[in-house]
Amino acid sequence: MPELTPPPADRIEQVRRFNRFYTRRIGVLHEGLLDTKFSLTESRLLWELAHCERTTATELARALDLDAGYLSRLLRSFKERGLMTSRRSTDDARHLHLSLSAAGRRAFAPLDTRSQRAVATLLGTLAEPQQQQLLQGFGLIERLLDDSSQRSAKAPYLLRAHRPGDIGWVIWRHGALYAQEYHWDTRFESLVARIAADFLDHFDAKREACWIAERDGANVGCVFLVQSRDDVTQQVLPGVAQLRLLLVEPSARGLGIGERLVAECTRFATDAGYQRVRLWTNSILSAARGIYRKAGYQLVASEPHHSFGHDLVGETWELTLA
Repeated sequence: MPELTPPPADRIEQVRRFNRFYTRRIGVLHEGLLDTKFSLTESRLLWELAHCERTTATELARALDLDAGYLSRLLRSFKERGLMTSRRSTDDARHLHLSLSAAGRRAFAPLDTRSQRAVATLLGTLAEPQQQQLLQGFGLIERLLDDSSQRSAKAPYLLRAHRPGDIGWVIWRHGALYAQEYHWDTRFESLVARIAADFLDHFDAKREACWIAERDGANVGCVFLVQSRDDVTQQVLPGVAQLRLLLVEPSARGLGIGERLVAECTRFATDAGYQRVRLWTNSILSAARGIYRKAGYQLVASEPHHSFGHDLVGETWELTLA
């Protein structure tokens, strides 16, 4: 492993500034968290106990990264206040199984409710695109700084059908990401907007679909499968589907989401009775081209063009279905 270079002083100060901002913003500097009698650490301990049927002091110390002596004092206080019960393990008498008492659960309930309301209020000040950005940022911070044994494990994600608001997100993220990564101008975003509008206007659930990849509550990817149409007449081409608008957020790349999205298109197209799936891309999109090639697509045509402020090479790929 290469030796790490110490970070510059300005980066250290930026992190410290963010820590000061965020602790103030979520109210953890108050004497009692969320107008309760519990400190931040006590509230976190209550949460752990409330979300497991039983646990041990060792497991709690590991989960919360707390000094054993400090944790022991907290647990003793909980027990003296009637918030927690302990029972000797029948398998190993050295271990005490800990759980919240009925009084502990009554104490935790308003804390949990107030926390949910506080977060809802915080998110409610932001528009939907800003909420998505915030959640993606949280997820990225968590993955980069997580030093647990699960750090290298592939975080779960889900694929779902589109719902109100998703198509706007598709347009926004295509415009923003392609401008950032390839310096394409707003004409690309305009093209995506037209494709997205056509999808909604002509949507046929039996022949077309959109998949949204979601992770940690935020959209991180998408793809569309639609009926292929003649570029001039816009007439449907029988037996031919078209894959469009494949995108995976930078924070979620490397998890196999792109391959999974393309595989879903193949499955759907086969079930819908299509004979071929067609797509159009550009030669500089190497990651996407690799996914298409791995899925069995063949490059059938290419031509240079000037679009989105750049000289590009457009490519048509096709997959023949069994």
